[in-house]
Amino acid sequence: MWSNLIFRSMNHPFNRTRQLLLLAALPAALLTAACGNNDDDTAPTPVPDQGKLLLVHAAAASNVQVTAFVNDQQVGQLNYGQNSAYLNVNTGTPTLRINNGSQTLTTQGLNIAKDQNYSSFAYSPSATIGATPSLLTITDDLSAPASGQAKVRVVHLAVNAPTPVRLTAPSAVPGVPGTDISSDVAFGAASNFFAINAGQLNLGITAGTPRTTVLSVGDGTGTGTGVKNYEAGKIYTIVVRGIAGAGVPAAQQAQATIIQNN
Repeated sequence: MWSNLIFRSMNHPFNRTRQLLLLAALPAALLTAACGNNDDDTAPTPVPDQGKLLLVHAAAASNVQVTAFVNDQQVGQLNYGQNSAYLNVNTGTPTLRINNGSQTLTTQGLNIAKDQNYSSFAYSPSATIGATPSLLTITDDLSAPASGQAKVRVVHLAVNAPTPVRLTAPSAVPGVPGTDISSDVAFGAASNFFAINAGQLNLGITAGTPRTTVLSVGDGTGTGTGVKNYEAGKIYTIVVRGIAGAGVPAAQQAQATIIQNN
């Protein structure tokens, strides 16, 4: 008797209708689930191609804090003598703008390539206080030096200093001229990177014939004293900056400082 009741219950018109409704709803439920999974598969926003830019405030006649913008986006603030780390910049032709507060001091169009490194130096073209700074942007070859060597270059931005200058390694023999590392570097320009043997050195900035020392690099802090340990595998930029001549405040006097690029 019970089996007959169960059979009749399953074949009751109401139960058959409910089963048909459930079967009809199943494809819609599966479709909803499939659409929900598509949300998890949304493609991530692509990262734009980028290069890197290092900024240096070497404008001795504009001894004020400056603010740097790339395409109107603030990227850093620097006091005279300071430099930034390498900053990510989208590839293309962005505009670098240097401000003193809300006042635009100078601008320059850049050409940024993918995975390339650059340095931009704000410097004073003359000793006139408040003179509009110029910008020097150069490509940085950060390929590794050979084993046991470092790489150095010189950037000449010292107003009223002799020009051109060279980067010179001292002689081990007193009275004997040193060995030039770079060729001539004019004011407002930079040399290529040159390889040197790693070790402790007091390099010199020299000019004229015969060569005379304009500035000693020393330990690279700007004092011109001591020695710098140039480490194997490292890359350095020697910045000759300031204003040469009498009556210049100590902080703005001509000096040679070192930036480590890697």
